[in-house]
Amino acid sequence: MRQATATANSAGLVVGYALDSLLGDPRRWHPVAGFGRAAGALEQRLYRPDRAAGAALTTLAVGAPVLLGVAATLATRRHPVARAALVAAGTWTVLGGRTLRHESRVMGRALRRGDLPAARRRLGHLCGRDPSALDEPELARATVESVAENTSDAVVAPLVWGAVAGLPGLLGYRAANTLDAMVGHRSPRYARFGTPAARLDDLLNLVPARLTGLLTIAVAPTAHGDRGRAWHVWRRDRNDHPSPNAGQCEAAMAGALGVRLGGRNVYFGRSEVRPYLGDGPRPEARHLKRAARISGAVGLAALGIAAVYPLTVGRLVSAVGRHGLRALRPARGSGR
Repeated sequence: MRQATATANSAGLVVGYALDSLLGDPRRWHPVAGFGRAAGALEQRLYRPDRAAGAALTTLAVGAPVLLGVAATLATRRHPVARAALVAAGTWTVLGGRTLRHESRVMGRALRRGDLPAARRRLGHLCGRDPSALDEPELARATVESVAENTSDAVVAPLVWGAVAGLPGLLGYRAANTLDAMVGHRSPRYARFGTPAARLDDLLNLVPARLTGLLTIAVAPTAHGDRGRAWHVWRRDRNDHPSPNAGQCEAAMAGALGVRLGGRNVYFGRSEVRPYLGDGPRPEARHLKRAARISGAVGLAALGIAAVYPLTVGRLVSAVGRHGLRALRPARGSGR
């Protein structure tokens, strides 16, 4: 039964990844959009400019999808086909790899045509920067940085948590990441209220972001990149970024593409100056197709790891846990 469950989780991850690669995000009735609306309504009820209120929002907004995933997991524990179908649906729902690669290519085509107005309008599909004054190198840089970071957020991290924790991991991670995008950014309103969501997202991405960086280095030659240069830039620059996780992905991508990322980012109402990552020229339109190719290769490599994990390391961890629980039971009984 445990073998069947592990196989069902692995099969569900593979099928869900295939659905995302073939179909992309659902155009209507996307569950993540529905979650965003529900979390927004909950925020309106709970908001106060302090961390306790933010912690309450984070607990409820993330806890509910996790509990839903746990209930579905328990309901299908003796039905591996149903389990695989649920994990596949959940994986398709939370992944965003096809859409991410598509947006990078669309931006690249607009920049190659010299259509800056179209490129500026498109940037909002990738990040929240103010594009009104951005030229081609800055639009290309924003795209490369977004592709690098979101390869972890939208592809690698969901697969990692799906492999480790099944459906609850998939749903819980996507809920935490979506909530962070809503309230975790720095602004007067969310300076304290959004901190719990931001910290949870940082914690959940610690391993996936570093795995994304290492996989980016490994697959660099698929986009005519140099592994040695990517490794050097990643080791040197990854901790210079203000985010504990984004720098892992962006530094590796900068090295793989041979470009320099970082600089001044202008958002709506605020700006940030970030350290430079990499040694090459500023990105151009030609780099965006290569960034999308690297993102796709990283996703496939992460899928391979995620699909194998439940059948290997995951089973070993479960066996060790069961053995530990059995060892504790006699000790408890002997003390009575």
